[in-house]
Order: sequence, then C-alpha cells, then structure tokens
Amino acid sequence: MGEYSVPAGVAQAEIRVSNSRFIAHLAPAADIEAARAFIERIRTEYADATHNVPAYVIGHGASVTAHSNDDGEPSGTAGRPVLAVLQGSGLGDVVVVVTRYFGGTKLGTGGLVRAYTEAAQAVLAVVHTARRAPVHHVRFVMPYPIYEQARNLITHLGGELVEEDFAVEVTVEVRLLSSQLDALHEGLTELSRGQVEIEILGVDENAIWPEEGAA
Repeated sequence: MGEYSVPAGVAQAEIRVSNSRFIAHLAPAADIEAARAFIERIRTEYADATHNVPAYVIGHGASVTAHSNDDGEPSGTAGRPVLAVLQGSGLGDVVVVVTRYFGGTKLGTGGLVRAYTEAAQAVLAVVHTARRAPVHHVRFVMPYPIYEQARNLITHLGGELVEEDFAVEVTVEVRLLSSQLDALHEGLTELSRGQVEIEILGVDENAIWPEEGAA
C-alpha cells in the first residue's frame, strides 16, 4: 500500500457567496462504510439545508475508490468540483460534505463550480494531516556509553520511544516508520560497532503516524 497522507481528524470551514452559506465538513474515512456514515451524519445534522454535497476518496495511488454526488445541484456543478479538489490534495481516506444554505441569489453553473471548489479548498486549508503507513515495533539492548547518541538517532528518524529499562545495559522499545528501519539498523550498527541487534516485536501495516513537523 505504501505511505500516503490522510486527515488526522475532522475539520470545518465556511464561506459565503452572494448570501449563500457553504459549510464544508471533512473527516478521515478508512473505508466506504465510514465515508457513508459521515455523509449521513452531516445530512441529518443539516437536514434543513438546501443541499448537502458529498465526495470521498478512499485509498491512494493505483488503489482508489472515488465518489461524488451533486445532491440536487445542476449536474457537474457541485460534487465533481469538490471531488477534484480532494483528488488534487494528495490526501487519501478522506470524505467531505459541503452544505449549502441558499441565500436567494442564483449563482449560475460557473458560480456554483467556483463556490463548491472554494469551500472544499477552505476546509483542506485548515485540516491537520497524518500518514497512513507501515510501522515497526522493535526492541534492542545497548551499552550506556551510546545511550544518548542512540536516543538522538531515534529522534532524528522520527521514532517514538515506547519503553526504557535501565539495568546492566539499556533496553528500549521503539515504534517507527518501516521505511526508517534500515536507517535505524545502520545507525545502531555504526554506534555500537555491530554489537546491537534489533528484535522485531511486531508490524502494523496500516498505522496512522503523525506527519513530520505536526503538533
């Protein structure tokens, strides 16, 4: 499956165009059922709205399920623009519903396309992201003299210290992106002159991992 960006949580944004309100809600959706459940929740919550336009992208790259619906707007003016924004964002496993409250002024087909596009862009601008990627859980034992350097290496590789045990030597458990496992092995081999061996405790092939630099 590889690594790709996904929403880290829900997000909301609102724009106004000629007195119409466009409220965009975004959420992570690991599968079609989750996307449909979110769409239904928004439709129920905003049942008095003029339109609730959904779009989602499940998966990433060559394995993608995409869907959109105009929900009563003129064909091609609502769902497709929202879906196009999602597809251009680089995110996978994402669902968006753009709710419209009609403000009394018709926007025309071009105006609708622009409005739905801008609403989707607005919610994407505020969403926090993470990565869906394979993650290794590993353990290794090291001598005290290389402890600080090993911790710096783990931090540099974006790893997460799960547990530390200080006895005759230091035993640590670490979670990190599988793509960084070779770099961890090489770094520990260099620091310990080949004395440290990594034990693999498990692999989560479908983990959600914070993006680099995310809070």
